[in-house]
Amino acid sequence: MYERGIHFMLNLRSPGLWLFLGGLEILFLVHLAEFMYPGYSVSKDYISKLGVGPTDVKAVFMAALLLFGAIALLTAYLLRQRSKKPLVWLFLALSGIGAIGVAIFDMNAFSEVHAAFAVTAFLFGNLAVIVSSKMVRPPLSWLFVILGLIGLVALPLMGTDTDLGLGIGGMERLIFYPPMFWALGFGGYLLAEERPAP
Repeated sequence: MYERGIHFMLNLRSPGLWLFLGGLEILFLVHLAEFMYPGYSVSKDYISKLGVGPTDVKAVFMAALLLFGAIALLTAYLLRQRSKKPLVWLFLALSGIGAIGVAIFDMNAFSEVHAAFAVTAFLFGNLAVIVSSKMVRPPLSWLFVILGLIGLVALPLMGTDTDLGLGIGGMERLIFYPPMFWALGFGGYLLAEERPAP
């Protein structure tokens, strides 16, 4: 039993493990970058402003996005090996590519390219949340649909500078947080399914 438990914990081909770690690291590092940036406002400032801030802040932010993008691509590959349907693996991969692009092309020097990658990351990240609802049981499936819809509704609102009193940074976080919370929830769900029988 002890050996089975060790094998489960060290199963590096587990999409649940990687997805959980990806959500955990990006939430932690983005918050760390916010704390490190003097005068940064989560309400008034875009998340991507962290990528053009002081050198140490920029390094943490870029590490968060590049690592998440790589983990998202790995997770997508592992999910596709299990099943080509539903298309959660494809949407997750596209979101990961978007995250990598956001890290490489900052909002000041490459504003249009940066915006395109940001929309890709946000759009397909939230679509992955909704599509994955078919892979889990209620009430988690309902929560995933709600989370994904929050992000998808907030995306065009932010695009039209409608912030609902939250500030542009607050509105952007309504798009960013749902897929990250989903990564923790869905990753944990997949891990529980992979747990060896006692």
